[in-house]
Amino acid sequence: MRVAFIAILAAALGACASIEPPKPWERGNLARPEMQFDYDRLDAKTQQHIYTSKEAATGGYGVGGGGCGCN
Repeated sequence: MRVAFIAILAAALGACASIEPPKPWERGNLARPEMQFDYDRLDAKTQQHIYTSKEAATGGYGVGGGGCGCN
């Protein structure tokens, strides 16, 4: 059982090692606005404002702590 697990783990790690970066002609698809994490900047900024307002802390987006002031 242990040998099978090690073989499967080695095969999985070997498959990850063969990943190569995208070719120059493939990068155009990755640069499209739909492929970005925050492709709608206005919506992302609005969501960040709502989040920080609900947390009652400036910079609460991506920062530890809550609105209670117990940091």
